[in-house]
Amino acid sequence: MPSNSPRLRALALPLIGALISSGLLLGTAGTSTAASAPANGTTVAASPIAAKNLTLQQRKKIRNNKIDRAVRVARNQIGDPYVYGAAGPGAFDCSGLTSFAFGKAGISLPRSSDAQGAHVNRIAKSRMKRGDLMFFYSGGGVYHVGIYMGRRNGDRVILHSSQSGRPVQKDPVWTSSWYGGTLRIRG
Repeated sequence: MPSNSPRLRALALPLIGALISSGLLLGTAGTSTAASAPANGTTVAASPIAAKNLTLQQRKKIRNNKIDRAVRVARNQIGDPYVYGAAGPGAFDCSGLTSFAFGKAGISLPRSSDAQGAHVNRIAKSRMKRGDLMFFYSGGGVYHVGIYMGRRNGDRVILHSSQSGRPVQKDPVWTSSWYGGTLRIRG
């Protein structure tokens, strides 16, 4: 069946519309990346206005789904080696892991841990949720970043790529010199 078949369009357009309205085809800038085929057989980009018309709750749900995806991507890297300056796939440093995981989920992050720390919304440690970022600091600023995974046996747990000789893994948090950052939509 030719790709410009009226029957194919009749089947595909409702599906594309449903995916757009559910937010599954939204890009990181909040504009649609889907395309639809009008009756004349040409292809046009879907309107970015559709993304702007989403409610706050819909935007939050889309963002939270992306954060959940970033956590899944990061978990799939467990066991990959630490390599300074690496941003995957197959090897990571700390900010390389976070930028890779969130990038695969459609959320752009700067490449260094310090720049990522400046990019997020800081939140109280008590408000941390799985998928938020943890930034470790000393007198010289942020030196490490990882993904908050929740608590295990009362300890906060981080998923990270920490140093040469240690693969991407989950660890209990070892210091109180950190702050939380979120990419979630507030409001």
